[in-house]
Amino acid sequence: MATFKDWIDAARPKTLGAAIAPVLVGTALGVKLGGSFHLGLALCVLGSCVALQVATNWFNDAIDFTKGSDTAARIGPRRITASGVVTAKAVMAAAAGALVVATLLALPVISARGWPIIAIGIPSLYFCYGYTGGPAPLAYRGLGELFVMLFFGLIAVTGSAFVQSGVWHGEALVAGFQIGALSTVLIAINNLRDIAEDRSTGKRTLAVRFGETFARVEISTLVGLAYALGIYWWAKGMPWAATLPLVILFTCALPMVIGLWKTAPSAAYNRYLAAAGAQLVGFAIILALGLAR
Repeated sequence: MATFKDWIDAARPKTLGAAIAPVLVGTALGVKLGGSFHLGLALCVLGSCVALQVATNWFNDAIDFTKGSDTAARIGPRRITASGVVTAKAVMAAAAGALVVATLLALPVISARGWPIIAIGIPSLYFCYGYTGGPAPLAYRGLGELFVMLFFGLIAVTGSAFVQSGVWHGEALVAGFQIGALSTVLIAINNLRDIAEDRSTGKRTLAVRFGETFARVEISTLVGLAYALGIYWWAKGMPWAATLPLVILFTCALPMVIGLWKTAPSAAYNRYLAAAGAQLVGFAIILALGLAR
């Protein structure tokens, strides 16, 4: 029988930064540009995004097992469905419950900001499942990176800024790309780590389609662009937003990227995945502080 820890592990807490980071940055930017802070709305957005991320991870756990993508050769963290701890049906039901939680938390935001939140929310709800399930699963067609960039980067940051200010800001697109790029690094490392297993099971990620070197170049490019876009904030008269994140570049990002280039895909990549998660959260906190100054 599954323990509480099993469910927490299946929620993949190391990836939850992908839900927290865009809300943090978007909220900071929305407050900076809009002039007011709505704590209740911010907490609702944060809770809803975390619930969506958990739902995505639980759907992924169950669906990958059902499709045969999680095998005994898996070198990533244990999956509760594949390990036989919980049935796929139970994990799918839990994921659906997380979607209900996300929807309920979004209701006050819809009441405050109207139909744009519905327009963002409906596809977000679907793609939590459609990332690995449905007639055209994104992860199995090499579209996982695009999904993360859009929903956990551009949409989440611009939406969070809109919730605070009631206005759409072009600046949020830049911040959204930065956060989206570093969020995408998480899935790119995951796909590079699992390249052999995914290739054998027919999961056509970008790493499988184009190879290990491409995946490493992809990761390096995403990291480089996220930090290089600091130039935009400098030009906008926000120098702290441009310079403070460089601390994360030199202490976390560069060692991680260098390690990926030197190490063959293996269980060692779990360490780099954790580093990418720490990079995302650290970058988001420091960028938010820089934007708020």
